[in-house]
Amino acid sequence: MERVFNFNAGPAVLPLEVLAKAQKELLNYNNTGMSVLESSHRSKAYEEINSQAEALIKELLSIPDNYRVLFLQGGASTQFAAVPLNLVKPGSHADYILTGTWAEKAYKEAGKFADVRVAASSKEENYTRIPGLAEIKLSESPVYVHLCSNNTIFGTQWQEFPDLNVPIVADMSSDILSRSFDVSKFALIYAGAQKNLGPAGVTVVIVRQDILESIPETIPTMLRYDIHAKNDSLYNTPPCFSVYMVNLVLQWLKEHGGLEAAEKRNAEKAALIYQTIDVSSGFYRGHALKDSRSLMNITFRLPDEDLEKRFVAEATAQGMVGLKGHRSVGGIRASVYNAMSLEGCETLAGFMAEFQRKNG
Repeated sequence: MERVFNFNAGPAVLPLEVLAKAQKELLNYNNTGMSVLESSHRSKAYEEINSQAEALIKELLSIPDNYRVLFLQGGASTQFAAVPLNLVKPGSHADYILTGTWAEKAYKEAGKFADVRVAASSKEENYTRIPGLAEIKLSESPVYVHLCSNNTIFGTQWQEFPDLNVPIVADMSSDILSRSFDVSKFALIYAGAQKNLGPAGVTVVIVRQDILESIPETIPTMLRYDIHAKNDSLYNTPPCFSVYMVNLVLQWLKEHGGLEAAEKRNAEKAALIYQTIDVSSGFYRGHALKDSRSLMNITFRLPDEDLEKRFVAEATAQGMVGLKGHRSVGGIRASVYNAMSLEGCETLAGFMAEFQRKNG
């Protein structure tokens, strides 16, 4: 069967080279005589995978020495609770910037365990944009400000991260490793792997050392960052195969020029589709305002829902899958993560132009 162009938002497309290598090593990893799926997490072979993955993330993101990289389970959604439990002490509070569904869910979940407040929101505009710096109204002395760097459902992305003189916590599930940024601006970063890092099953947490030194002993052990850091993410049985796959993706990214090259490719890919939207004379209508557009998730509408259904059906028939928009926005969503090829974006842009010619 031929490979399709996979525009799903997550679990998402993986590099073909990575899949081929995993296939080759599936039955016998590194001459161990067994698969990574069968290996003990206490084995030398897996410990090497684990440590190499942490080292590669630090290298690719130029992470300072006073940070740890953890590989945890439970998805980014578990971090919605873990973050306030680890960071918000009695009598303190945190601020949240609401820019989409996942930022809103993080805020609501944190509110079950801690005093949290909204510092800015674009909800009234159906999350079509990222709030400007002047719109962010911090409360007095928050222990952190939480933001979501890229909004998968609405197709918006922070173009630059704000300098707030307050520790920043970020959910980067859908754009981590897609571009360069200054990690030292953040106290903690978390990201589910299933969009830009690898398969579902593992969540990457990048946490500053001082955070690890002041975590309450009263919270559940499995949610404590310090316990996982002390045990090098091996406190309990980790999602071994998912971490192995993340390690392969990290190797692939390094071999293809690192984050600078990835950012350039991602901008080129997204530009092909955004340009098609912009020259369509309103046939295609982007959801996100131009100054907030995501390079990872491109969301747009057509003149009516019948045309949108036809668009998805015809695209699927031509080998482009996963283009149906989320129910919150409707329309079309093209997710073009690191592993999506330029050819895939060219094919979609060409299909869009031809679909408009026939139906406009």
